[in-house]
Amino acid sequence: MTARILVVDDVPANVKLLEARLVAEYFDVLTAGDGHAALATCEKTPVDLVLLDIMMPGMDGFEVCERLKANSRTAHIPVVMITALDQPSDRVRGLKAGADDFLTKPVNDLQLMSRVKSLVRLKNVSDELRLRAQTAQTIGLQELARVDRPDEPGSVLLVDGRASSQERLTRALKPIADVAVISDPQAALFEAAESSFDLIIVNANFDDYDPLRLCSQLRSLERTRFIPILLVTEQGNDERIVRALELGVTDYIMRPVDPNELVARSLTQIRRKHCNDRLRASVQQTIELAVTDDLTGLHNRRYLENHLKLLIDRATTRGRPLSICITDIDRFKRVNDTYGHDAGDDVLREFANRVRATVRGADLACRFGGEEFVVVMPDTTPEMAAIVAERLRLAVESRGFDIPQAATVLNVTASLGIATLRPDGDTAEALLKRADMALYQAKNGGRNRVVAAAA
Repeated sequence: MTARILVVDDVPANVKLLEARLVAEYFDVLTAGDGHAALATCEKTPVDLVLLDIMMPGMDGFEVCERLKANSRTAHIPVVMITALDQPSDRVRGLKAGADDFLTKPVNDLQLMSRVKSLVRLKNVSDELRLRAQTAQTIGLQELARVDRPDEPGSVLLVDGRASSQERLTRALKPIADVAVISDPQAALFEAAESSFDLIIVNANFDDYDPLRLCSQLRSLERTRFIPILLVTEQGNDERIVRALELGVTDYIMRPVDPNELVARSLTQIRRKHCNDRLRASVQQTIELAVTDDLTGLHNRRYLENHLKLLIDRATTRGRPLSICITDIDRFKRVNDTYGHDAGDDVLREFANRVRATVRGADLACRFGGEEFVVVMPDTTPEMAAIVAERLRLAVESRGFDIPQAATVLNVTASLGIATLRPDGDTAEALLKRADMALYQAKNGGRNRVVAAAA
């Protein structure tokens, strides 16, 4: 794993020590001797992680962290505070400032490197989502920063084998989250897969069960792969912590649990989950917009041209028939010229509704452009395609199209051309061309009819 790490400390010896440790793990290391230099570096250089000292002259680490998290350009950079301060209040203050972790000097090398690698992996996932969303131009950086702060409580699943600790942890989390408690790890796995949670807290206090097995199972399931996991473990069990981070556990907290620290760490994970969920939804919405016709809600030509090739390849490989139908609204220009384009849009929307209602569940209906529509029919012979096309023709002709703007009902008809995939090898372009030629014949033959292309 490679990443660019910024080490911020006003003591040169501390900087050199951390730099040597990181370089030995093949990280690219940048350094800064004070808070202002650190902020400037993050502004002008892509940084994957900041290791930040707290006690610095001029601007302490708390303020540096707060400024990084307040800036939409740097808010997504993970921050690990490394300091000699060891009071719980200092740790909570750092977490509330936006730090992802708080490590006390002297830092255990193995624990430090595991934490660094874990946070870099998380950032890589977030960066990929941010890049896709920004490329699609669906949301801006200011919005990305804003969704990091949810307005409603999170949903937490607490997996804990002891009633006493269940009660304490639930009481601490109550102000920020709705908490579901389960004692049986396997039952918890099913619950996590079936429900929607923003955070799973696994307390490593089971007498006869390895909690890391549950963590591993949660990471292996598609439904739970992206849910943050917070492990509660005992002091001094560095080996378990390192192994947990390697398995994909997002964060950990030591017993005895400080309620304020638990809340701070949980909030950090819930906020990250909400932000990434928003990014994933944005990417999904972008994909849908890219392949959907705005006016009719059917798939668009871009989707058809890509998906038709896949359907043809599958049909050819399996030796199955495939037919397509191109349909065109008859004399559509007259509708626009007589009643206006708004009326024309109404006709197109209603036509799309009738196409959608007529075709079968396995068929693919698309708006090809203008008043032309295409229906792709997998596993469909020429005879069956003709039946489907005729049913669509009748659905259009049999009932008038209501035009609210013109306060009238229009009689609309459609011409349809169908073509079937040739068994001796065919392409999407050739198939569409034959169907288009059949449509042309239907138009020339008097409109409002179905014509099949020659085999």
